Amino acid sequence: MKPWPSPYVPAVPGSSPPLRLYAASAGAVEPVVLGPTVRMYVCGITPYDATHIGHAATYVTFDVVRRSLHDAGRQVVHVQNVTDVDDPLLERAQRDGVSWADLAEREVALFGEDMTALGVLAPDHYVGVVESMGTIVEAVAALEASGAAYRLAVPGGPGEDVYFDLASSASFGEVSGWTREQMAEVFADRGGDPDRPGKRDPFDPLLWLAARPGEPAWEAGVLGRGRPGWHVECSAIALRHLGMGFDIQGGGTDLIFPHHEMSAVQAEGLTGHPPFARHYVHQSMVGLHGEKMSKSQGNLVLVSRLRADGVEPMAIRLALLAHHYRTPWDWTEDLLATAVAQRERWREGLSVNAGPDAAATVAAVRERVADDLDTPGALAAVDAWVQRCLAEGGDDPAAPGLVSRTVDRVLGIRL
Repeated sequence: MKPWPSPYVPAVPGSSPPLRLYAASAGAVEPVVLGPTVRMYVCGITPYDATHIGHAATYVTFDVVRRSLHDAGRQVVHVQNVTDVDDPLLERAQRDGVSWADLAEREVALFGEDMTALGVLAPDHYVGVVESMGTIVEAVAALEASGAAYRLAVPGGPGEDVYFDLASSASFGEVSGWTREQMAEVFADRGGDPDRPGKRDPFDPLLWLAARPGEPAWEAGVLGRGRPGWHVECSAIALRHLGMGFDIQGGGTDLIFPHHEMSAVQAEGLTGHPPFARHYVHQSMVGLHGEKMSKSQGNLVLVSRLRADGVEPMAIRLALLAHHYRTPWDWTEDLLATAVAQRERWREGLSVNAGPDAAATVAAVRERVADDLDTPGALAAVDAWVQRCLAEGGDDPAAPGLVSRTVDRVLGIRL
């Protein structure tokens, strides 16, 4: 799958400190990596609707992660999947009377346009499920051959579905840290089927869905004709492109369980050893009127619609970066208006011929972002410089350009 074009990233003298992020397992902010190359996997979209602000917040967050790592001198290998065949996509296509493949292609293209407008760096490997079918089939077959999977007959029809046996995993629950009671509260709503008769454990995840009438299916050798379950795609794609023990697994907090939990235990079942990822990083949910913004609820603020209404994409990005990634927040028109005004104020301050010395501001932006992505603190540092520049002026002709290149390089704000 072809990714969108990456924006130009300007050079700035100096470098960011080593990136530190919150580690749920330790309950503290810790350094992410020690090596020169960072391997990062960010879970991608299921393309049955356009990019909403919650999606944008996630991908802008991990774009800033990547920018900070680059600015600290690290190489980054970034992998992102696209779930271009799954139940929600098929259901939406049927509702709208369109081909599921055409719907996926259209929404993937629109997502790329939104990411381009928001200045998000494209992943090094942008990988769809359909193009990865062989890799996924091999993974499921290997899990079954190892005894870590079992089959259930399709109710009322031919074929057998394949499930991962959680009893084969010694690490189940370590990614989320949740109790079984907490898992039970969300499992069915997040794609699980806890009440399926014959399952050994209600939480056992589906690996392979045998072909159903009217649904797409692929030949899969010993598995029979069918298509993958949700979680195994990320297990297989990440192992192929990054290997076991990669550095950062990213996504929204709604992926902690079951998706990240199941992806990890399945990968560990394939390789025989943990961890799948060394650091799990999650973007908090963005709401609207007190409710989580989601496709299923239909309470969406779409990036493409904002752009069509004439909202400058960098104002959208500023509105997203005004919130810490670990803090849930609600989108409002007032927030957008504040971001629009902030962008105009920055452009005014950075268009002068000379300004106050910018060295401390550049250092503050880098330090704030490197300290668990304190983007609000980084924006405040730029605000302070712009205010001083507009109120007092300055005699350093290089300062405005230096600040402008820094906010572009580290925060992804093009002015």
